[in-house]
Amino acid sequence: MHVIGLTGGIGSGKTAVSDRFAALGVDVVDTDVIAHALTGPR
Repeated sequence: MHVIGLTGGIGSGKTAVSDRFAALGVDVVDTDVIAHALTGPR
């Protein structure tokens, strides 16, 4: 199994790349989604 970390600044295309990986069947863990779930309103 390979683990790839995708980093970059705002507007650098991280979401576009992760969406493409997901479309190809790659499992994607989006830490933005996790962070928003943990810190959002309850």
